[in-house]
Amino acid sequence: MDLRYEAFCFADPLFFDEQRNAGTAEEDFASALPLPAGWVESERGIWRSLQPVGAAGSLPAQGWKIHISATMDNAVHVLATVHRYCVEQGVAYKHLRTRGILLARNSKYAPRDGSGKLITIYPADEDGLQRALADLSAELSGQAGPYILSDLRYGAGPLFVRYGGFAEQWVESDGTRVLAIRKPDGTLVPDKRGPAFSYPAWVELPTFLEPHVAARKSGDPAQFPYRVTRSLHFSNGGGVYLANRLADDHELVLKEARPHAGLDRDLVDAVERLRREHEILERLAGIAGIPEVYDRFTVWEHHFLAMRYLPGKPLGSWLSRHYPLTRREASDEDLAAYARRTLALLDRIELLVRQVHERGVVFGDLHALNILVDDEDQPALIDFELAFDAATGGRPALGAPGFRAPRDRTGTEVDTYALAALKLWLFLPLNTLLELAPAKLDSLVDFVTERFPLPSGFGDAIRAELAPRGDVRHEPATTELDQAEPDWQAVRKSIAEAILASATPERTDRLFPGDIQQFEVGGLCFGYGAAGVLHALHRTEASRYPEHERWLIDAVRRTPPVRPGFYDGAHGIAYVLENFGHHDLADELLAAAEGLVRKTTDHNLEGGLAGIGLNHLHFAATRDDRAHLDKAVHLGERLAGALPDAEPPGKFGRAGLLSGWSGPALLFTRLFERTGDETWLDHAAAALDRDLAECATTDDGSLQVRDGDARTLPYVGIGSAGIALVAEELAVHRPPAGRLPDLLLACRGEFVIHPGLMFGRAGLMAALAAAGRRQPDPELDGVIARHLSRFAWYALPYRGGVAFPGNQLLRLSMDLNTGGAGVLLALAAVLDGHGAVLPFLGRTQDFRPSRPGE
Repeated sequence: MDLRYEAFCFADPLFFDEQRNAGTAEEDFASALPLPAGWVESERGIWRSLQPVGAAGSLPAQGWKIHISATMDNAVHVLATVHRYCVEQGVAYKHLRTRGILLARNSKYAPRDGSGKLITIYPADEDGLQRALADLSAELSGQAGPYILSDLRYGAGPLFVRYGGFAEQWVESDGTRVLAIRKPDGTLVPDKRGPAFSYPAWVELPTFLEPHVAARKSGDPAQFPYRVTRSLHFSNGGGVYLANRLADDHELVLKEARPHAGLDRDLVDAVERLRREHEILERLAGIAGIPEVYDRFTVWEHHFLAMRYLPGKPLGSWLSRHYPLTRREASDEDLAAYARRTLALLDRIELLVRQVHERGVVFGDLHALNILVDDEDQPALIDFELAFDAATGGRPALGAPGFRAPRDRTGTEVDTYALAALKLWLFLPLNTLLELAPAKLDSLVDFVTERFPLPSGFGDAIRAELAPRGDVRHEPATTELDQAEPDWQAVRKSIAEAILASATPERTDRLFPGDIQQFEVGGLCFGYGAAGVLHALHRTEASRYPEHERWLIDAVRRTPPVRPGFYDGAHGIAYVLENFGHHDLADELLAAAEGLVRKTTDHNLEGGLAGIGLNHLHFAATRDDRAHLDKAVHLGERLAGALPDAEPPGKFGRAGLLSGWSGPALLFTRLFERTGDETWLDHAAAALDRDLAECATTDDGSLQVRDGDARTLPYVGIGSAGIALVAEELAVHRPPAGRLPDLLLACRGEFVIHPGLMFGRAGLMAALAAAGRRQPDPELDGVIARHLSRFAWYALPYRGGVAFPGNQLLRLSMDLNTGGAGVLLALAAVLDGHGAVLPFLGRTQDFRPSRPGE
């Protein structure tokens, strides 16, 4: 579970989005902050920036900046005070646009590095910094606000300072493009925002900040009564830690709560929830499987609850370890054994919840992360911060997607609903789909009862509890994919129709809704933006949409890409424009990206040199241009030279098509095909070996990319399927790697959590189809047919078409990496047999550019 996604679910029930629209004047902070004469304003995402005319050119690219936090109660007062001061002093600043954005940014699962920030002020120099801090500290004395973890608090109020970037600069770090600051020698380095205050080694701390650093250090006790040994979980409300009590070395769990942070929809903060949890746990004392409370205390500004440590792993980890449908071939006995074991576990969980109810308590947050299972399959419940007295008949203000009860369930019904959801989830963990389409319930339950040997009435009981009550009616959730033999041409047409129906040409930030990465890398790019979607529609439907092309062209000119890469920046957009015949604009993009390419050190296909090199090869082919070929060769040589010094495999997997050395291996293979120099094949084999070194053999014999200590990844973007796709391309020229069959085993599991191309079923299917094209195999055909049939799990009707949920299954996505555009490409590549699921792959690796109007 990626907790970042929750913050993008507030604005729209169907798509990930930022909270841009205020709705009412009361919600919109700007309505009370008129723009003064001689000032200009701009909006970017969730921020509104204000500055005196001409101030932009006088500000440094980086320096000490002021952050100001606020609560929901005092935000208007704090913002009005700061606005008045900045206008009087002529100081540039920005603020969050609405109250809803402030709540989302301070909710429990919002990013911790931005928690509580309402305002950022950009002083022109250190004198201005000192003056603004002193003046505003006096004006905002006594105002409350969450502590901004990455910053140094100034005084006792809501003012904080940090050294960082003013202007937007980017650099590669651990395979990811991140915001940067510049060292004195001109080198760009990540602009780090950690959970503790720090500043770059080459920066001198202003003298007037020294007392505030000392105050921060003196705020910690001389001897914290516990020794923290490991962090278990973080949220915006605080952390959960494994610790030892210094007095007797007793191992326990510490739960931390930050004042004014981690708000729920009732505006209750983490500290109040911790207090409630303490009371509830004391009430449940003595029940096996419920943590015993030792102490509640406050250190510095944070509150803590010390509890007994309960052994076991989260139920989600238990499921991933034992669920048979993720393995290559699950036998009837495998399914029966899993059903017996799971039903016994469910009985124990129900008993534990019943004991909680007998004490007059509703747990309120029953889901896979809050249930621990030990080696004997004995369950325990943790995280009682949403629990409440059953007599109140209330309901929690927070909840886990797929398990939270509808608004018409109160009291113990909240837990009863979650138990039924848990029964479904343990046999088919796709519950989150029901929040997008409640009518999917019948088809999901039908699959569970048909696939697993379960007691009579098991599915009916789930339906009875999870089905909407009363007169609630939902639109049917069936699509062409639910037919026994779908018309695949109709399916493809329906996916395209849904994509087109989702378009928002009136917006300037994005054309098609997609993954939350759109709000990081922009809505234009190939992987998550308009360029990739238009490519998919053209490649699969042979259709052009002039209005949408015009949107892309206007967006590129309005906001030129700041990244050079193929999937996240200029080169991918240029590729699409070139294929659409907009050659001059494609040239402009490539020329503007030259400086960024020279500074790029990342090797991968997504944003690094591999994707850029492959794009130059494409331009060399479509234009018969030697200059582009020379650039591709130069980039290949840079990558080949870097390969021997590549860092050893890390703890978290970066191997695969987008993130690993498989991307350079694909470039090396294509360079061989263009030049005939077999040295490139040697480089390709070595690059694939580098990715294979990040793989581990799982218990079913498949080879997958390691991601931490407890997880492996089979996907295309990051995972073994991406390695397999490139290995198949190399196998055309050299015998396939001996481990290729084991990579393909990882693509055969019946259950895949996501439908998408880079991180889901569509990519696994494409990898199997690539193997089948090189060496036909009826068994592979059967597995591919099963993958095709299982797309019905995720298919949702949308405005006359068929749409698919993106990552986390929380919202629909239309983009190439995670949504409908990627599914459309995979279906076309598999069903049409050409294998060109992505640029530079398959027999038809490239297609000649068409001209506008064709």
